[in-house]
Amino acid sequence: MSVFMVSSTEKALSAIGYLGFLFFIPLVCCKDSQYAKFHANQGLILFITSLIVTIVSRIFALIPIIGWLIALLLSIVSLVLFAFMILGIVNAATGKMNRLPLIGSLQLIK
Repeated sequence: MSVFMVSSTEKALSAIGYLGFLFFIPLVCCKDSQYAKFHANQGLILFITSLIVTIVSRIFALIPIIGWLIALLLSIVSLVLFAFMILGIVNAATGKMNRLPLIGSLQLIK
């Protein structure tokens, strides 16, 4: 666990990057910050994962019984992703660059 010395503005903007499609905010406002890029990447991965889970859940919800059970299971996955969002916000706000569990090792933004 690493704690970095970054400004409170970078911390706040990086935390905002975990709120859905707002992952681009740290990229636009803190262009040269590796800290902001790291959290923007984590926010983007979380957003894409959430979008995929939501779409798949909606499709399975149309299928009676078995589909409903799968959609219920995916709803639980959505709650886990919500917990990841909270974890990411806390990490960004406290100056930590910890990867999100399970999905955080992917890198889309360099």
